[in-house]
Amino acid sequence: MPPTPAPPIRLQFHGAAGGVTGSCFRLETPGGALLVDCGMFQGSKTEKELNYRPFPFDPATIGAVLLTHAHIDHSGLLPKLVREGFTGAIHATDATCDLLSVMLPDSAHIQAIEVSQLNRRRARRSIHAVDPIYDGADVDRTLAQLTPQPYGAWFAPLPGLRARLWNAGHMLGSASVEVEIAQGPDAPLRLLFSGDLGPDAKLLHPDPDGPEGVDYLVLESTYGDTDRPATTEAARRALLRDEVRAAMRPDGALLIPSFAVERAQEIIADLMTLMAEGELPPIPVHVDSPLATRATEVFYRHRRDLSDGAGFRAGLQSRNLQFTQTVEQSKALDRLEGFHIVLAASGMCEAGRIRHRLKNWIWREAATVLFVGFQAEGTLGRILRDGARSIRIQGEAFDVRARIRSIDLYSGHADAGELVDWAQARAPVRAGIFLVHGEPAALSALQARLGGLAEVSVPELDTCHTLSATGASRTESAAPPRLRPEQVAKLDWHNDVSRLILDINDALKDAADEKARLVLIRRLRRALEDARG
Repeated sequence: MPPTPAPPIRLQFHGAAGGVTGSCFRLETPGGALLVDCGMFQGSKTEKELNYRPFPFDPATIGAVLLTHAHIDHSGLLPKLVREGFTGAIHATDATCDLLSVMLPDSAHIQAIEVSQLNRRRARRSIHAVDPIYDGADVDRTLAQLTPQPYGAWFAPLPGLRARLWNAGHMLGSASVEVEIAQGPDAPLRLLFSGDLGPDAKLLHPDPDGPEGVDYLVLESTYGDTDRPATTEAARRALLRDEVRAAMRPDGALLIPSFAVERAQEIIADLMTLMAEGELPPIPVHVDSPLATRATEVFYRHRRDLSDGAGFRAGLQSRNLQFTQTVEQSKALDRLEGFHIVLAASGMCEAGRIRHRLKNWIWREAATVLFVGFQAEGTLGRILRDGARSIRIQGEAFDVRARIRSIDLYSGHADAGELVDWAQARAPVRAGIFLVHGEPAALSALQARLGGLAEVSVPELDTCHTLSATGASRTESAAPPRLRPEQVAKLDWHNDVSRLILDINDALKDAADEKARLVLIRRLRRALEDARG
């Protein structure tokens, strides 16, 4: 009797496919199934609703998770995975495990607050209440399943499979994940998941590394259509200095929406250096984020792993730096007099205290909002960066009178040239490259640039691919994709409704007189009646 053929090796893309967030890749092997990352979706409400929907697989069938890093769009659904039946180990670097111990409880806390506010609004309209995606007890169980792994050492998360982590240079503890799957007498199948790759000459971390010679490369593409000009630490600080000087008003504020982990610590280090060197006058800098405060403590504990740990430590001791912890301390920032700087999460203005600071300042000409990181399509940060004249925050409308500025030199992501260089250093890539974690323009541009290295594919959300040593073939999935490709990384009808409400308010405000306003209102009502048939 001929031997029973081994089950096929399949790779399914349950997030960061056609868009930037929600990183989650399911790898089915003869020894079981594992996930690489399990992150939250951000962006339009259509995408964020995926966080509340069931996983497109049974969490109890997942044997292990390999985690690239602690950012919430890569780790934020781990407690939901545990809540719904996953009991295996979550393998990550020691620093990533430490960061998760502050980031996941913060995520659960934010959900509790925002769901409570949402349910109050829903109750007024007789709409049923919703539950948070997970709670603190789910987080505690998740943290108990964390299994720290060092860089460069092989470990066996499943039978017939081994993995090791490479420094990705993106943030503290970030890793690219190499996976080797045994195939009987044949050579093992080797896959490399890049995770998020840091740019060259990053402030606190070394350049990204990785192995040579893999069968498949799953490569991030966030800046796949962007080539940044070459820069230095001095040039980066000079650009920040100029932005701060331009923002200075006697009773103004510079708001920096900042990811609480990594971006906040880099900005703190550079601001304190500029003040210490006399490039900027002493300016009060307030870090309005309990998460950033706790994450900074983790950075301090791991300062020996940082490229400039001594400089980072010195910056934290500056008398110009203040951390707000309580809600009362945060609210008190709205009463500050004199020019000051506030760093507040989240970096894309999707949640957290930055929204409260924006409500207080966005309508004032004395304010400046400075973006220092990537803004995904559909987020409030992207809407502001793209030049909106008015916005809605938590149901309230605001005119945008503040200066909106953006600098890209603090991005934690490699640009297109650096992505190509890193991929070429992994050669030979024998069977194929999958591009993930990018918006359509970035994915298309990077696909064209990598065409000579290997067969390059751009998977769609929830698509499945069977892998062999000679190439990948798309396989019919058991369930249809949760979103169509045109719904990913795009503005949705919720964005259109918000824009329409703002446009109506502007039209009514600009109308010549009361009669003109009544005419406009009648026309709008007539249009609604016609639409209802």
